[in-house]
Amino acid sequence: MFDKLESVVNRYDLIAIQLSQPDVVSDNELFRKLMKEHSELTPIVEKYREYADAKESERQALEILAEANLDKELKELAEEELKEAKENISLFSDQLKILLLPKDPNDDKNVIVEIRGGAGGEEAALFAGTLYRMYSMYSESRRWTVEVLNANETELGGYKEISFMIEGEGAYSRFKYESGVHRVQRVPDTETQGRIHTSTVTVAVLPEAEDVELEINPADLKIDTFRSSGAGGQHINKTSSAIRVTHIPTGTVVECQDERSQFKNKDKALKILRSRLLDEKQREHDEAIASDRKAQVGTGDRSERIRTYNYPQGRITDHRIGLTLYKLDQVLNGDLDDVVDPLITHYRTEALNAQEQE
Repeated sequence: MFDKLESVVNRYDLIAIQLSQPDVVSDNELFRKLMKEHSELTPIVEKYREYADAKESERQALEILAEANLDKELKELAEEELKEAKENISLFSDQLKILLLPKDPNDDKNVIVEIRGGAGGEEAALFAGTLYRMYSMYSESRRWTVEVLNANETELGGYKEISFMIEGEGAYSRFKYESGVHRVQRVPDTETQGRIHTSTVTVAVLPEAEDVELEINPADLKIDTFRSSGAGGQHINKTSSAIRVTHIPTGTVVECQDERSQFKNKDKALKILRSRLLDEKQREHDEAIASDRKAQVGTGDRSERIRTYNYPQGRITDHRIGLTLYKLDQVLNGDLDDVVDPLITHYRTEALNAQEQE
């Protein structure tokens, strides 16, 4: 590990020198690339320097304690400093191991989130709207922007399905743990006898695909136009602005009818299609190199029930890590960090254990 750290520090120092050179500053693309790499290496280098300082403190304390005829008070100070240094060495060493874990290359990307009502009919559609609101409020708290790409709204204000993009640095690193089946237990407004209903909603989180990552042959696309449909609106069923794109080789179908402009709907549909195809390509790659994808990239299968939202008890439970919190209202109002942070810690620990066993 420490050989690797020395090379990281050397690379960090080299980049710092390069960033001050006029020919690099004048090359916008190279400058941006080096700045990004410098930023990614900074926490590793800073933690390594803290580790090096702790090792030096340990050396000095041992040197003092090795002296003959040592004053009692000085000996006690040196022993205390040695104890603190050893604790810091252990702490910083563990933190460095996590920082050196292979980084998910998608972590800094924007994400496309697709929410679909599952079992439960209108109640599932309403909860799909609740999840969309939760994710929007969480994004707002982190100053990320949300753009609806496609929505199929129901009469009562829920969504049969809704797709939206979240733009912001590190968005995928926080949202990738949301893929899966979300279960809600609550008494619907339409329930006259107060019975608790259980409904499900599926969530898919896709890293935004850039054009350079995945080329799509236009000849492989079948593009149809149709009239928008939904709960209402002045332009509904009047113009054929909605777009349906079919990727013939895979049979993947994307519809987009959120915009009045046929061109804008097509652009949004292609964004979703490209991200879906890239996600499937990545999934196949991961399965080829790892039997347990969760240990590899730390995300759940979309068919897996990952979380339950229990309204009567004000409880939210994440089944992957056995986490239960009695703060349902806060979470649904966008306070997701108390759910996401333990997931990140869990999957990092899993990855660290797997790396140490190799």
